[in-house]
Amino acid sequence: RIGVSCPSWRSAGPCPCPAPRQRPVALGLAVTVVLLLLLLLATATPRRQAVPGRAARRDERYLVRAEELTATDTEDSALSYGVVVDCGSSGSRVFVYFWPPHNGNPHDLLDIRQMRDRNSRPVVKKIKPGISVAAAAAPEQAMPYLRPLLQFAAAHIPARKHKETPLYILCTAGMRLLPERQQAAILEDLVRNVPQEFNFLFSKSHAEVISGKQEGVYAWIGINFVLGLFDHEDEEDAVVTVALGDKGESLVRKRTVGILDMGGASLQIAYEVPDSGDFSSPQQEEAAKSLLAEFNLGCDVQHTGHVYRVYVNTFLGFGGNFARQRYEDLVLNQTYVHNRLHGRQMGLSPEMPFLDPCLPMGLEDTVVRGGQTLFVRGRGDWPACAELLQPLLAGPNSSQASLVGSYKAPIDFGNSEFYGFSEFFYCTEDVLRLGGHYSAPTFTSAAKEYCSQRWEVLTQRFRGGLYSAHADQHRLKYQCFKSAWMYQVLHQGFSFPLDYPGLRTAQLVYDREVQWTLGAILYKTRFLPLRDLRQESIRQAHTSWLRLSFVYNHYLFFACILVVALAIVLYLLRLRRIHHRQLRLAQLNLLWLDKVVVPLGQGNGP
Repeated sequence: RIGVSCPSWRSAGPCPCPAPRQRPVALGLAVTVVLLLLLLLATATPRRQAVPGRAARRDERYLVRAEELTATDTEDSALSYGVVVDCGSSGSRVFVYFWPPHNGNPHDLLDIRQMRDRNSRPVVKKIKPGISVAAAAAPEQAMPYLRPLLQFAAAHIPARKHKETPLYILCTAGMRLLPERQQAAILEDLVRNVPQEFNFLFSKSHAEVISGKQEGVYAWIGINFVLGLFDHEDEEDAVVTVALGDKGESLVRKRTVGILDMGGASLQIAYEVPDSGDFSSPQQEEAAKSLLAEFNLGCDVQHTGHVYRVYVNTFLGFGGNFARQRYEDLVLNQTYVHNRLHGRQMGLSPEMPFLDPCLPMGLEDTVVRGGQTLFVRGRGDWPACAELLQPLLAGPNSSQASLVGSYKAPIDFGNSEFYGFSEFFYCTEDVLRLGGHYSAPTFTSAAKEYCSQRWEVLTQRFRGGLYSAHADQHRLKYQCFKSAWMYQVLHQGFSFPLDYPGLRTAQLVYDREVQWTLGAILYKTRFLPLRDLRQESIRQAHTSWLRLSFVYNHYLFFACILVVALAIVLYLLRLRRIHHRQLRLAQLNLLWLDKVVVPLGQGNGP
């Protein structure tokens, strides 16, 4: 306590405040107050973390991709694991994935990667035939059928992690063809018996028959995840404006890629639809509902940064091999009708074959349907082949989807990108060696040149190793047809412009094959980061409390030392002041005694 007073022995009048010896004390107090205010401001202001530049983020992504090709460190106790079994029509495969702890950012997804063994090979195992063949008649055979796959996965995942490793058994095309009663019996057998033999995190909801729409969505998720297009912090890529909900809200984020996949029997397309758009009729709106999938990949349902609206459609009968069968049926029927009308014998003998524009020049073949045989010889006319294939875009029958009349969500060809897989890649790369960026004029020119070559020349080039190592006699024989079919599907069926620059055909993405199972486990585990986020919030709360303690914050520690030192100085000054006051009081007392004693001594004289 500091008091400013005027000693009573001074002359009456205004007291000079502050006294000269009290000015250092006031100055010290002012300095202390300023230091404490600055300290509070520094503590309250959050520290900004350095944001890496684009080049640093790009280098980091490349390093992560390189790490994905190395063996998985199973000794790392922080890693989590997941297992997905793909039960297809021709066989079943098991995929093992792993991921490190979530980084704590609620806007980021789990960094899921495919597990690799000690030899850096992907942990994948396949068995044949499909589960729909092995267990259709006897559902109790489902567990023995899958046991080798689950044993394989269990052997690669550390035993201490089995209890927390989710297992998903997802069945596709083969199981869809079975009656629902048989599907349910097979799944019930797995749900009952898998937990008895394996300690994985597995429940009834983890075994299901997924639709073609779900399979397409999972494939779209997997491709875009590998390409890094769900990481919205990086702004170096192309962006798109996405409409959210019905309130007119919009969001600018990375542009995703669409996928085109043509197999042997079916064709599939999937791409994001940024704008919900308007429908021309209630029928079109109803069709769009069955083909559009809207979902949130983020762990926070309130956050719309990872809400996607994807158009997915599967066209049965539009695969490369099935389309060839439909084409042969068409040619056979038209030839027989033409022969009856004109009394001709075209195609009924090797001497008078049907001249097929979709086969290389000089190639001889036969088409057999129901006891009827059509003799054909290739004439290698690619434009005529493409024209003949146009009616096939209408579909094999009225009950199946048609490329011409079915609903297709609008595509912004000026701001979009697509990847073509399977037959799109084989058609452009195996023989023509044009895989990668697709150019319609270049592709058309190369396809015409190939079709016009004689079959003997093509086989000679094949034996000379001029084509891809994946090319075989079947590819050489039907390359002319499949290239024309791919062209018609792309530009007539899906209306891609001839000068469209955004299509890339590929088999691998960053040197690895991307399966739809990756997208499946990303979607299935999207809420797992919430566990890490809760732990992170507790840790941050504890850390913020530590910042307020002098042990954690050295600035506060030094301020406390300064306050203590100042208190000691003030205490010493107070003692000195009291001591001086006592000395002056003693001097006054002595002076008063002297004045009193002297007169008394004078009064006692003679």
